[in-house]
Amino acid sequence: MGKADFLSPKAIGNRIKAKGLQKLRWYCQMCQKQCRDENGFKCHCMSESHQRQLLLASEDPNQFMDYFSEEFKNDFVELIRRRFGTKRVHNNMVYNEYISDREHIHMNSTKWETLTDFTKWLGKEGYCKVDETPKGWYVQYIDRDPETIRRQEELERKKKQDLDDEERSAKFIEDQVRRGREGREPEEAPVFTELKRESEEEKVAFNLAKAACSSAAGPSSSALGPSALKAAASVKRKDVPSSSDAKEKKKKSALDEIMEMEEQKKKSVRLDYWLQPNIVIKVTTKRLGEKYMKKKGVIMEVPEKYTAIVKMMNSGDKLKLDQSHLETVIPAPGKRVLIVNGHYRGTEAILDSIDERKFSATLILDSGRMKGKRVDGVEYEDFSKMA
Repeated sequence: MGKADFLSPKAIGNRIKAKGLQKLRWYCQMCQKQCRDENGFKCHCMSESHQRQLLLASEDPNQFMDYFSEEFKNDFVELIRRRFGTKRVHNNMVYNEYISDREHIHMNSTKWETLTDFTKWLGKEGYCKVDETPKGWYVQYIDRDPETIRRQEELERKKKQDLDDEERSAKFIEDQVRRGREGREPEEAPVFTELKRESEEEKVAFNLAKAACSSAAGPSSSALGPSALKAAASVKRKDVPSSSDAKEKKKKSALDEIMEMEEQKKKSVRLDYWLQPNIVIKVTTKRLGEKYMKKKGVIMEVPEKYTAIVKMMNSGDKLKLDQSHLETVIPAPGKRVLIVNGHYRGTEAILDSIDERKFSATLILDSGRMKGKRVDGVEYEDFSKMA
């Protein structure tokens, strides 16, 4: 009996019945065929195609099991990464979403017997963070993408730089307050003595400025008035220059502090980025694999301050790398180098000698207005071989 036509009622009914998930016990993973009932599965097991697949699997069963296990692991981890990201989620929720695809790899064809064993294996291999709770096992994807890692490092670097700026400004304010207190003249504490009269005939006189100003009558007040006014005037004349001197000292200390900061900024010509085009560098990160570890390349362009497009010398591959994953290359004496940081940044030079004890070198400038000048004590990370 021939197969029903595509638009016949029987064919349409078969397609409707085949929609959705069927029972797992009537699924053949070797042939990747889903049967609808026990009779259909029995007929399939007796078919020639199924027998051929069994013969192939019997030759090397571990190869087929490893293949299905790898496919199951890749699809499961990809679903976690794409659907849930780095969120903490129940492993059964991920599995239910995974098996909703009719063409998924069944777990009974892999080397893991249960979902719990597979979850423990993911945590052991470092694909996810796993933890057990009374509600079951939870998984959290670990993102190892180089772009994501670079973005996180940039955010941490920016946060650290903001904290350093805040600490620097707070320290500056503390120094200003401390210097202001040091510049102020110490106030003499008043000394109180007991009122004594050596002889009864001696008269006691009080030199009070307020009393002299307020009282206008009386012989005692008239006698004390001029002396009290002179004393007050002399005290005022003495106090005025001292207060003005303190203000001048305060203003001068603040001005000196600002000038010192400006001079330090001019002197500090070192920058936290050093990437330059047309120099030879070496890859130091293991995240790209052994293929690029400790391999040399040439910086083709620098799109940003901290990233560069590098062309590897051995393979010709082009990679976008962060400067934290690179280091400079020190050539043999007599070769041309480029100074990438410091006072002579961007100047070409010739490597004269190397001081291995101090991790520095002596360079002879070969460009610019200072051409021919000999520069000692240039650190290894401040220059690199030219391409």
